[in-house]
Amino acid sequence: MSLSVKKDDKLSDLFLQTKPVPSGLEGFSGLKSEARQILLERGFPTTKNEEYKYTNISKRIADSIENPDAPSPISDTSQIESYRELLASIDGYEVVFNNGIPDLSQTDMSDAKFDAQLFSAMDASVAGRIGTIEKSEKDAFSALNTLSFSEGLFINIPDGTVVEKPIVLIHYVQADKNGDCIHPRYFVKSGKTSQATIIELTVYTGSQTVFVNALSEWSVAPNAHIRHYKLQDGHKDTLEVHNTSADVDRDATLMSVVLSLQAGMIRNNLSLNLNAGNCEGNMYGLYLLNGKTHVDNHTNVDHTQPNSDSNELYKGILTDHSRGVFNGKIFVRQIAQKTNAFQQNNNILLSEDATVNTKPQLEIWADDVKCSHGCTTGQLDEEALFYLRARGMSKESAKALLLYAFAGEVLDKISIEPFKKYCEKIVHERLGGSY
Repeated sequence: MSLSVKKDDKLSDLFLQTKPVPSGLEGFSGLKSEARQILLERGFPTTKNEEYKYTNISKRIADSIENPDAPSPISDTSQIESYRELLASIDGYEVVFNNGIPDLSQTDMSDAKFDAQLFSAMDASVAGRIGTIEKSEKDAFSALNTLSFSEGLFINIPDGTVVEKPIVLIHYVQADKNGDCIHPRYFVKSGKTSQATIIELTVYTGSQTVFVNALSEWSVAPNAHIRHYKLQDGHKDTLEVHNTSADVDRDATLMSVVLSLQAGMIRNNLSLNLNAGNCEGNMYGLYLLNGKTHVDNHTNVDHTQPNSDSNELYKGILTDHSRGVFNGKIFVRQIAQKTNAFQQNNNILLSEDATVNTKPQLEIWADDVKCSHGCTTGQLDEEALFYLRARGMSKESAKALLLYAFAGEVLDKISIEPFKKYCEKIVHERLGGSY
């Protein structure tokens, strides 16, 4: 990103005022200073920037945000009941973020096989890893998170550890007033031959406008196997940017499943760096949009060494005045022979006012590879709909069944059964079917 903005840009006025480094984070002052300088020089993206051509989230934030500071902590998250049944059914390790700040006092680590530590409690050698995978110059909102985070969480899964129960990162968000901002941040380090599943979800209370600018970094060591499931289901006045970057080492796998169901506007930036042979990155997404919801998925897979695999499938179902954007990039470096890379984006539009902009991209410098990409945008299969109706199904039931079958290819990637059933139930209901 190289486009600069006017010095009187509202977002610069909001976010770039000089502030003291939060207590305990003095070791990050250099990182924060660098992020601030990047934003001063480059500003925030507009639609003139190719990466944000179809997603003018900077303007939405500028029009909606009144206070760049985080809301005060929620005093009693036990009063938030909307996800209690789900959390009980998952029976995982609940790691709580309270308005963007990790709160280990609400996390039971008594029998956990992983470590969770606040950024402010880390020694210098560990703290030095922060910002090495997702660098501030990569995206303006990554720089903004680096400048603005007041605490973070470091999750360490030791070598040889299999975490049988899911780790559930639950973000409680409750704005004090319209236009509050939070900047959650965490780093996951999975040791050699470790295994874990991390489920991430956000619980919003109230209907105030809130801007969530989240960033996570993932270090997946040799022969580690990590699954990350993220559910995005806010309300019509939530604005979200999620920057997620991972380094994947030899013989390791990382799977990402992102379900984007409701919000005002969401921008997801997901990057996988496949840095060694026989490693694998899998990226799956489903966006199920109505109203004026706008979701933009930007993905990046970088094959830097021979014999690595990537699989990517994103699907969208859109109605009303919603808008979906997909931009997927696959890079295959010259040394990365024997690469296998697959990317596909499929969309169904259910109204004339729904819009999809899709751009799959391949950049290949090696010659011994198997790579493919493609996209489709269309409507429901009328022949299949007629077939089901001819066998006694109502139009609504037949339509819901076909749409669920379309979405199910992504939902089937979720291996934690209680969470999968919960997501299936939401999707069935949103598509007008029964469950």
